[in-house]
Amino acid sequence: MSTAETTTPTGTWTVDKVHSQAAFEVKHNVIATFRAEVEDFDATLTFEDGEPKLVGTARPASIKVRDENLAAHLASEEFFHTERYPEIRFESTSVRRDGDAVTVEGDLTIKGVTKRVEAKGTLVGPTDDAFGGVRIGLDLETVVDRTEFGLNWNMPLPKGGFVLANDVKLVLHLEFVSAS
Repeated sequence: MSTAETTTPTGTWTVDKVHSQAAFEVKHNVIATFRAEVEDFDATLTFEDGEPKLVGTARPASIKVRDENLAAHLASEEFFHTERYPEIRFESTSVRRDGDAVTVEGDLTIKGVTKRVEAKGTLVGPTDDAFGGVRIGLDLETVVDRTEFGLNWNMPLPKGGFVLANDVKLVLHLEFVSAS
């Protein structure tokens, strides 16, 4: 049985998209949580002089939903305006690690607006995989106010409240493979 090492990784690591996920959650109609996944995303984790840096991108046009009308609405100017802003981007400014616990701070750009965000989670590895490779796991969550990024569409409900909450939870489950 192989366990994750406690050594600091080195080099460049690329995301294994088959075993990774970039998703979001938002309260819908006050009573339920709507969840969706971004299918087209990329991420790189580099370690230079022991300092990690995370850079990731996602294409909002690839948000997977079960209704083509909703997909079109999300791509429209009322939400992501994917024709003008085809990419969401994150670049870390600091990564603090305490054992497996990690706090990542960085700049998130959505729809041309950049805000500083902080995400918390776990960073595990490196560890050997079953096929002779080496992997690192990174799970992160943060909550952002979508209206700060110009995602303002909403609709009032008949008895109060709104169709969509402003707070959106971003959830990343990333598995990286050594690229060096």
